[in-house]
Amino acid sequence: MLRKVVKIRLYPSEEQQIKLAQAFGCSRWWWNYALNHSIETYKETGKGLGQSALNALLPALKKAEETKWLGDCYSQILQATTLNLTTAYKNFFEGRARFPRFKSKKGKQSMQYPQNVKILDGIVKLPGNVGEIKASIHRTIEGKIKTVTVSKCHSGKYFASIISEVEGDNPASSCEGNVIGIDLGVKHFAVVSDGSKVSKFDNPKYIRKHEKNLKRKQQKLARKKDGSKSRFRNKKLVAKVHERVSNSRQDFLHKLSTKLVNDNQVVVVENLNTKGMVRNHNLAKSISDAAWGIFTNFLAYKLERKGGMFVEIDRWFPSSKLCSNCFYQMSEMPLDVREWTCPHCGTHHDRDGNAAVNIRAEGIRILKLAASQSVGGGNPVTAGGGEVRPKRGRKSNLRRSPASPEACTVCVASV
Repeated sequence: MLRKVVKIRLYPSEEQQIKLAQAFGCSRWWWNYALNHSIETYKETGKGLGQSALNALLPALKKAEETKWLGDCYSQILQATTLNLTTAYKNFFEGRARFPRFKSKKGKQSMQYPQNVKILDGIVKLPGNVGEIKASIHRTIEGKIKTVTVSKCHSGKYFASIISEVEGDNPASSCEGNVIGIDLGVKHFAVVSDGSKVSKFDNPKYIRKHEKNLKRKQQKLARKKDGSKSRFRNKKLVAKVHERVSNSRQDFLHKLSTKLVNDNQVVVVENLNTKGMVRNHNLAKSISDAAWGIFTNFLAYKLERKGGMFVEIDRWFPSSKLCSNCFYQMSEMPLDVREWTCPHCGTHHDRDGNAAVNIRAEGIRILKLAASQSVGGGNPVTAGGGEVRPKRGRKSNLRRSPASPEACTVCVASV
């Protein structure tokens, strides 16, 4: 079974906005109450509370005079909130996420409907007292609807993320086809090598383009009195600028990743330590604006749907220091050196282009070694290289292994 997600825009009426705000508030209050109750119980007994134990508290709360308004909320919204909280606890204890935090009414509002949501022609029908909401459904919702998450962003727009389940599986991965290596950077967002030529894609730098406008609006917001209507209006204006930046960046990343996936079968990238790199205060804003992690996730899931392969080489591989012609390795390569000449063979290199060539060659080597180990019955993890410095906790689902040796028994063409 395959799961697909479609995010659509909702246009609730004023009356529906009030009902949605009440439902958001109930979901948020129950999350905070259940989280606080779990923390206090753990302090007293040394044991946490499961999903069933938390849901058992709801009937008494709905009958109590102070919290009887919880009864007006659709019951499955609260039960879905409980499920999300227990999942957050599980992710924390297994090392995949931070400890669950309390939610604020000033932040992004969201709630989940686990079932009984109907998608009609230009309408989303929500269970409970909300009813039918006008929607901009830009693509067909395929399969059976599993979960619908309704959210309100800081700019005041409403959205519904619809998860549906369809029959079938992704095509089997294959490494037969074009192979490219990608070196991600700040000046040039991506430098791509396909073995015969090197292509450069400039970094749009969306934050830099909107910096003056954002600064002016944030200064105006800072002068408004907290809790006033004027501050609320200006806060929404700042949120719209951030939303414009985010949408522009997402559009660029989707278009570039789709182009690369459509033209190639195997994509090789470096496993960059972005969290460590942003500690450099001179480059932190530019690195965060580039959104390399989002881009690699886009590449990974699009290749998976296509039947291609996404290969991550180790972050300690010296792609920039290594001569792609004779494989001589430089001892040092400062960031300000953009071009260099190999002292061994005399080849003149562009730093980023040479790195992309080396990344592609290393990806092909890993695939060949993984395929030979798979055929010979060896250990594919050793063949793939893995990480030199293992990360703590359980590996994230968003991170892909260096190679999937079971998927390719026929090796790609050599460099």
